[in-house]
Order: sequence, then C-alpha cells, then structure tokens
Amino acid sequence: MFHSLVRRRAFPPPTQLRLVFFSTGASASSSGATASPDPHFLAEYLVDTCGFSADDASKVSKSFRRFRSTEKPDAVLGFFRSQGLDGANLRKIISWKPRLLGWDVETNLAPKFNFLRDMGFSMSDAIKVVMRHPGILSLNVQNTLLPRLKVWESLFGSREILLKNLRRRSRFICNNDNLVRPNLNFLRDECGIPEEQVFLVIKRDPSFMVQNLDAIRALVNRADEIGIPRESRMFLWIVFALRRVSREKFEARVKIMNSFGWSNSDYVAVVKKHPTLIWVSTEALQRKMEFLIKDVGMAPLDIAKHSTFLDLSLEKRLIPRFHVMEILKSEGLWTSQMKLSTLFSLPGPKFLQKYVLPYKDKLPKLLEVL
Repeated sequence: MFHSLVRRRAFPPPTQLRLVFFSTGASASSSGATASPDPHFLAEYLVDTCGFSADDASKVSKSFRRFRSTEKPDAVLGFFRSQGLDGANLRKIISWKPRLLGWDVETNLAPKFNFLRDMGFSMSDAIKVVMRHPGILSLNVQNTLLPRLKVWESLFGSREILLKNLRRRSRFICNNDNLVRPNLNFLRDECGIPEEQVFLVIKRDPSFMVQNLDAIRALVNRADEIGIPRESRMFLWIVFALRRVSREKFEARVKIMNSFGWSNSDYVAVVKKHPTLIWVSTEALQRKMEFLIKDVGMAPLDIAKHSTFLDLSLEKRLIPRFHVMEILKSEGLWTSQMKLSTLFSLPGPKFLQKYVLPYKDKLPKLLEVL
C-alpha cells in the first residue's frame, strides 16, 4: 500500500524532499500556523536515510516529533555512524526511541559515548553496550548513570566483571534503585540468605535482581512449597532456576520422572544437588531416561545418583560416548577401571586423551562416532 502511494505521489529527490518535509511554507507563516509535516514524508525520510522498509518506516514515523528542519536528525544520524552504529543496529535504536532524532548531539548523545570510552570500552564494545542497554542514552551521566554503575560494580565485586556483564547481558541497569535494593533486602533480611550467595547469583545473571519484588516473593514461595529449606546453600539457586519454569511445567517434569519410578522426594533431592535440572524439558527428560535405561542399562534410581547425566546433551554427549564404550568393549579394551560416570562427565579434551587417542590407529572408527 505504501509503495503504491509512493509511486502516485512522485516524491522529489531526497535533498529537495527534506526541504519540503521540514520547512514551513509561506502560507503557513502568514497564517501563524505551525509546520505539520505529512507522515508519509517522515516515513520517506527514514527509508532514504536509514534503509527502513516502507512498512517499518511508516510505523516509526508515527512517534516522531514534528521537526522544522533536518538539522538535528541529520546530526544524530551522522553522530551514530561516526561511532560505528549503522545499518540494522541504527534502525533498531531509532525504532526503540524515534524521538532521539530530535536530540542535541553534544548535550544528549556524545556524553554517553565519551563516558563509555572513559570506562575502558573500545568503540565496538561501546556499541554492544548501547545495543544491550539502550536506556543508557536516556540517562544523565553524572546524576543517574554513574551512580547506578557504582552500585552494580559493588554488587559484582569488581569493575572487570561489571564491564563484562555490560557487554554480554541486557537491560539490567534500568530501575535498579527501585528494584535491586528492595530485592536484596528481602533475600537477605526476610529469607536469611547471606549476601555472598546473592552476589554469586547476580554474577551469574544480573537480570534476576531487577525483577519486581512480588515476582521474587512468588519464586521463594514456590521453593518453600517444593520443600527446599531456606538455610540450604542451594535454596537461592533453586529460586533462580524456577524463574525460567512455570509451576505447570515443573509439575509436568515431576510426573515424567514419576513414570520412571522416581518419587517426588527423589526428584526434589536431585534438584537440591543440581538446580539446573529444572530447566531440562519433559521431552528431553523422557528421551534421556529411556536411553539410559534401555540402551545403557542403568536402573532409574542409579540415574538419580548420577543426575548430572540428565543435564548433558543426548545427541552430542551421551550417545556418541556410549558408542565409544561399545567399540572398546567389542575389542576387549574396556577395563574394569573404566567407569560410566567418568566416560560421560569428562570434558572433551580429557575424554579424547583417555578413551580415543590411545586407540586411534587401531580403531579409527572411534573418531567417526564422535
């Protein structure tokens, strides 16, 4: 629809378009009216300067302020490109907050990028940080951004860890005054969880601490209902793991394990030792249990004693390594000192060194099954 409209309107060239789009005509000036640009011209500007599709440009243009000239948007686009922000990333930032095209570069944008570089980020890393935390662009450096980063630096324990998380994690700096402190106080004072344990979870995933307090209370209640004592060192890790699994999905996982002969308490006991087992889907649990019981020959309760097996990839770890064991057994090379738990749990290089490389000349098929 927009494409056909563009053809019918026969737009002037881009430079002329911008003058038509952003200037106030003589009739408007004489009547005292404010410039009111046609939204289709706004969309065309985005298509012409940023490479937006016509549909996306039309959506984004609805959030524009009505500029009188292209001076500020041109300056903003030029600044972003000078910082290495272009193409899809540029369109993503503009879609996030179209009105930033009306911001003053020297007052609103340059200070944030200068601050990130002063922190030690390269130009490319500064772009990564802005893309993961676009809210930074809206924060005052001295009054808001710097104090928040100091709080996170203290939570992480070092600036190095802070910088790493800013590059790798998304959107955890926003609203920390309203969320982080109440959540920390609740976990420490009401739940009795030592700060050191909370800090370990923060280092794993800082977004855990920017949940609404009611959401964290609900997760704590679920851990209580499962039967995890709050004084357990694994209590907070189970709360952390439950965040990614709804009550219904958790119950479905318990039922799957019940079908293999595990009691509810068996499953809870395993979860206490390995909270991330909560994340393994019902389908994956079923396939892994069937493989370990039918192919490997393990008893269901023996699997409970080696529950880390259920966290391993079936296709990339369990099945290929089981085939290695079968080949070694068929050649009389599997000794009584070799254990199944070691076979599955060893890191890749150590596994190769112990089970494959000593026999690679005699049994080249060992490498083929991996």
